[in-house]
Amino acid sequence: MAVNVDDDEGTTRCDWCHRPLSRRPGAGRPRRFCSRSHRQRAYEARRRADELHVPADQCIVSLADLGRLHDRLYRLEAAVEDVRADLAGAPSPADYRRAVAHLLDASGDLVGTVVEPVRA
Repeated sequence: MAVNVDDDEGTTRCDWCHRPLSRRPGAGRPRRFCSRSHRQRAYEARRRADELHVPADQCIVSLADLGRLHDRLYRLEAAVEDVRADLAGAPSPADYRRAVAHLLDASGDLVGTVVEPVRA
């Protein structure tokens, strides 16, 4: 199953962690990384991927990181199903507030989640 996340086309993101980059006024090349350490990590990952012949559009992720991500996504999916059921019919404003609080609680684990490639 593929996951697509739509984003504003104008938002520039770090090539390593994919967090939004702040825009700098003035001339010069646009930033690709949020920090020097992320630039270095990306360089090292590209070098190692070349050594292992990993295609550019793929990466190696630890099973533990992948498992944690699946758990967090499952929790969010269950919360969405709960909210759909709770809001079926004629929900009140209080029902909407509870639903939003439930979704915020379930999605909180995903905030700041970064799955980094494993250095094989």
